[in-house]
Amino acid sequence: MEKLVTLIPLFPLVGFLYIIFLGKGLSKNLIGGIGSGAIFLSFVTSIVVFSTQLGGGNPTIVKVFDWITAGTFDIDIAFIVDPLSTIYLLFITGVGFLIHVYSIGYMHDDEGFNRFIAYLNFFVFFMLILVLGDSYVTMFVGWEGVGLCSFMLIGFWYKDMKNNDAAKKAFVINRIGDLGLIIGMCMIFMQTGTLKYDDLFISGSEASSLNGWYLHAAAIFLFIGAMGKSAQIPLHTWLPDAMAGPTPVSALIHAATMVTAGIYMVARSSDIFASSEIASNVVVWAGLLTAILGATVALTQNDIKKVLAYSTVSQLGFMFVALGLGAYSIAVFHVITHAFFKALLFLGSGSVIHGMGGEQDIRRMGGLKKYMPTTHFTFLIGTIAISGIPPLAGFFSKDQIIAFAFEENMLVFVILSAASALTAFYMFRLYFLTFHGKFRGTHDQEHHLHESPKVMTIPLIVLAVLSIFGGLIGFPHALGHTIHFHHWLDHALEKTVVMPFLDMSLNMELLLMLVATLIAACSIYFAYNKYVTKGELALEDDEIESGTHKTLAAKYYFDEIYDALIRKPVDAASAFFAKVVEPTFIDGLVKSVSAIPTGLGSVAKLAQNGKMVMYVMAMILGLILILITLL
Repeated sequence: MEKLVTLIPLFPLVGFLYIIFLGKGLSKNLIGGIGSGAIFLSFVTSIVVFSTQLGGGNPTIVKVFDWITAGTFDIDIAFIVDPLSTIYLLFITGVGFLIHVYSIGYMHDDEGFNRFIAYLNFFVFFMLILVLGDSYVTMFVGWEGVGLCSFMLIGFWYKDMKNNDAAKKAFVINRIGDLGLIIGMCMIFMQTGTLKYDDLFISGSEASSLNGWYLHAAAIFLFIGAMGKSAQIPLHTWLPDAMAGPTPVSALIHAATMVTAGIYMVARSSDIFASSEIASNVVVWAGLLTAILGATVALTQNDIKKVLAYSTVSQLGFMFVALGLGAYSIAVFHVITHAFFKALLFLGSGSVIHGMGGEQDIRRMGGLKKYMPTTHFTFLIGTIAISGIPPLAGFFSKDQIIAFAFEENMLVFVILSAASALTAFYMFRLYFLTFHGKFRGTHDQEHHLHESPKVMTIPLIVLAVLSIFGGLIGFPHALGHTIHFHHWLDHALEKTVVMPFLDMSLNMELLLMLVATLIAACSIYFAYNKYVTKGELALEDDEIESGTHKTLAAKYYFDEIYDALIRKPVDAASAFFAKVVEPTFIDGLVKSVSAIPTGLGSVAKLAQNGKMVMYVMAMILGLILILITLL
């Protein structure tokens, strides 16, 4: 098994290197096949490795090579194989493979096709390093790697300055979070002397030495790192702007890589967070605020990808609430189902954009279901899944989070239920405005409307099937299932809280399921009545009069606030230093230092007048001075 584990990240790395250095001159179909094939090989290998963990055995550490040894600090490049890492391997490589195949069709006419496929391989490689690393340090290599790849892919169409700005924004905001993660790692090392999961969690001997304020501070700093990667308030603003990249990138970031990294890191650190009530409460309320913020902002967005982006922000909030409440396995369960339906929705939006000739504004769409039947049907399945309608995947995972909240904190339960209701409304708003009614685009757009090629629609169909049946791995306890998935995952999450609703009465569990379904159904009805029955349309920007609507459309003015409080003062300080401090003080100091030898040289050169008599006299005077000194 050890050799197989090392092959999982090696395949995409080899694919990246081959395409970058040897791919010139090869056909696009061949390049696409190489890139997709590399991820497929990783997926098959991941299945084999995953099968070794089905019995819930002890975690296995696979050492690759020695890396850093400095005094007591000893870090190897090594991989950890346990239920948490292997379940991540499956959906990273499985969903990643489908996105690669889809990209062959979506990006086929792009001049940077080879570079794009190579970057996708590189992205998956770093994500695999992140989840396989057996220590915080190795994880951090993958952590920074996915940040680099997201920068390259968000700004892939770099000739448009807006794309470059979006890439820089994602990079800078993630550096803020990464600083928090580094501080947290340093605090853990200072207190325990190790950053290896084996020493900290598996044996449980070292993590216990974290206590008091040190424990709370370390956990909170770790969470700051997760806030950056997984777009939690107030570090969430980069994720919607990341839609500047090609749509397959959006799907990869939102479903299989990048934003799931923060969930993984907190789940992997479950021993630390479970021991810190303060940090856990911070996680709960940050997630709760993010969930409701993302859901309310999504109500007013008209860019098809930005609606889905704020949906991801909101769903990530649900996951962090679960983590903060101690339901680590449920959070990971929602990561999995979310990967299925969110990849489906993003790739479906890409199919719409492809058919619309690049148009992303849902106000210019409508009636697309008759032109794009496969895209329409699969997008509808994804919409139902994320809305929490049984028996699709989103119902089982999201509503387990809500049920857990019901047992733990009634206020959290109410707010999550409201966010869930909003999710169903804004997603069906998106669906109805895109696929129902009359077409609202130009005649030329309507003339060119077409279904996407099979290389794009087949991944949609596969993801639709996963969105329908993927939730069965956590089938509800009330319907006779013992929820083996959560018990199995508990082998990697030693201090995860045993789900209290396992002991919930059958009637109460069925009642909660019924209430959740009715809430989602009511939201869908309101959306149908508003946008289909009444035929209302999304308002144009200059038609918005309501202050609340303006606030939501402006995303609560976070960007404007950051612009006023951070960017403008920094720009003003930069201008002051450039115009005043640098020329007056820095350049003045340099010029002053250079003026000393220049002045001495000016004096000394007076003696060099070219007259022999002067040189002889200087020599004689010099000899006289030497003799006087000696005598």
